[in-house]
This record gives sequence, structure tokens and C-alpha cells, in this order.
Amino acid sequence: MKIAIIQSALHWENPTENRRYFEQKINSITEGIDLIVLPEMFTSGFTMNPKSVAETLNGETITLLKFLAKSKNCAITGSLVIAENDNFYNRLVFIFPSGEIEYYDKKHLFSLAGEDKVYTSGNKKLIVEYKGFKICPLICYDLRFPVFARNIEDYDVLIYVANWPKPRTNAWDILLKARAVENMCYTIGVNRIGVDTNNHEYIGHSQAVDFLGNSILEPQEKEGIFIVVLEKQKMLETRNKFGFLNDKDAFEMR
Repeated sequence: MKIAIIQSALHWENPTENRRYFEQKINSITEGIDLIVLPEMFTSGFTMNPKSVAETLNGETITLLKFLAKSKNCAITGSLVIAENDNFYNRLVFIFPSGEIEYYDKKHLFSLAGEDKVYTSGNKKLIVEYKGFKICPLICYDLRFPVFARNIEDYDVLIYVANWPKPRTNAWDILLKARAVENMCYTIGVNRIGVDTNNHEYIGHSQAVDFLGNSILEPQEKEGIFIVVLEKQKMLETRNKFGFLNDKDAFEMR
């Protein structure tokens, strides 16, 4: 599977400008790609003012992503603010080339920033089946909670989209590798760069790690589109050789 990671700064609470930016970037990709990954809240930045940017699943951003997925014949994923049933969600959407949508609502809301006060938490994990891969997409703060990410579904790829600030970059790097190693899966982290209105600085460090913790894409600090290729057979051979997942603990989440 060939994946394009788009690392960028974001226009604060400005969906129109962010849509324009990502449309341009996606259209600039000329090689065949299976999946494009955008950061967390890619239409707004990590805002605690959801009313100003919220959309629906029939809104302008989803309409654009469906068009781009079809025209580029690839899937696109990333999170944005969605309003539904009088609630706001930090919702990751996975849009297939056909226009079909699956989604995941962020479970672990970032209480340090008050995210839990304005957004509603999701309660279920999403496993996407796409082009022979099983993909588990999660959002930012979820990275700190390994139980929720535990590979009980035999997924192949773990994806984190994020607005992860510079002071905690070391944790980001460590935890992405930890999730890859403990779950014996490819792990991809896609973060933003730049400075937001709250003066939080982001240096990206978008990256890809293989099932043994080796870097496929070293942490990146500049704006760009970065391409990685995942080889499922190589991962399966390594899993079969070591069998670590066969010895995992059984548990129930409450």
C-alpha cells in the first residue's frame, strides 16, 4: 500500500482556506497513491470553539473529499469538527474512492485543553478494511492509551492524526514506536506544523514506523507530502516468525 502523508500548517478556524490548501496539495500528487492522510482537525486547527467551524457529513469538506477521492482514485482520511444531534465530535473520516464513508469519533478527549468540555467522546474503535489491509485510525491523545489501541483485531496499520505540540515531541516519537512494537503493525503519525492562535508551536515529526520499531519515514519537520510504501507480506512473515501477538493478554474494556 502506498500512503501519502501531508504535513502542513493550518489556518486557524478557517475551513475555507484549509480546504483550498489541501485541495491544492492533493491535486499536486501525480503518482498513484492508495491513501492520503491529513492531520487532526485539518479544517480548523485544534479549536475549543466548535460552533465556529462545525460541519455535517453532508457539508462542504466531506463533499470536497469525496470528489478528490474519486478523482485521484484513492482513499483520504483525517479529522474535522462535526456537529450531530446537538453534539460536537472530533471525528476522523475515512473516505473511500467510491465515496463511501466510515468514521471514528475521538475517544480520549484532551482534558488539559478542555476538549472534554465541548466535544462528545466516541465509544467504539474503527477497523477499516481497504485494499487487503486492516487499518485502525485513531486521533492524537489516543496515542497515550495503549489498551484502547491493543491489536485484538489483527489489524495491519495503526494511524494517528494529530495536533501534537512541540514541548511533548519526545513523547510522540517514543509512543509511536511503542505502539508499533507492541502491536506488531505499521504505525503512522501525521502531525501539523506552525503556530496556532493560542501560541502553541508544532514541529510536525510526521513519520512511519514498521512492526519492529524501525523508521520507514524519519520524523519530518517541514511542510511537505511524504510517501511511504507498506509491505503486508513482510509484516505477516515477521508476525508468524515471532508469534508475539499469540501471547497477548485477554481483557474486556469498560
